[in-house]
Amino acid sequence: MTATTATTATPPANLPLAKRPYDIAFLVIFTVFIVTCIISDSVEGLGLDMVPNSPNLLVQWNYWYAHNFDPLYASHPTWLRFISGTSAFAYVVFYVVLDIAIIRAWNWIQLPSVIYATMIIALTGIPIFGVELFGAPADLPTPNPAVFLAFNGPYIVIPLLLLIRMRKPLPFTRVW
Repeated sequence: MTATTATTATPPANLPLAKRPYDIAFLVIFTVFIVTCIISDSVEGLGLDMVPNSPNLLVQWNYWYAHNFDPLYASHPTWLRFISGTSAFAYVVFYVVLDIAIIRAWNWIQLPSVIYATMIIALTGIPIFGVELFGAPADLPTPNPAVFLAFNGPYIVIPLLLLIRMRKPLPFTRVW
């Protein structure tokens, strides 16, 4: 009788963070996103009135941005408050977990990353960018599309790049 040994394929080893330069960039960017969610999305998500003389510094900063570049943001439509609240109180948690997963090379973050990127592009990017860039005057489109895109474009472009990065299982076993 011949004994056969079952061979099981072992998954490739994860690369150290130092050998994953794109992940280092994602780590930095999503850390910045944590801060900007707190600065901007929490103000809108909580429905705080953006007035220039507010004692709240975050409200003052948001007022400057909204007053100069984003009248829709200043108008507090309920749907935008829900989107901003989701960012401030749900996506920000994902950003923290994603940063830890990138550092520790937790491959299980691949599926949550795909879900997050798809959600933020579809549920945030399409309605906000659609209204801001293509809406009728009553929709309060931005008076300065270039500045609007400079402030808000990264929140669509970076998740799209993350979606591409996480397109295959075991993302931390490869550079890209």
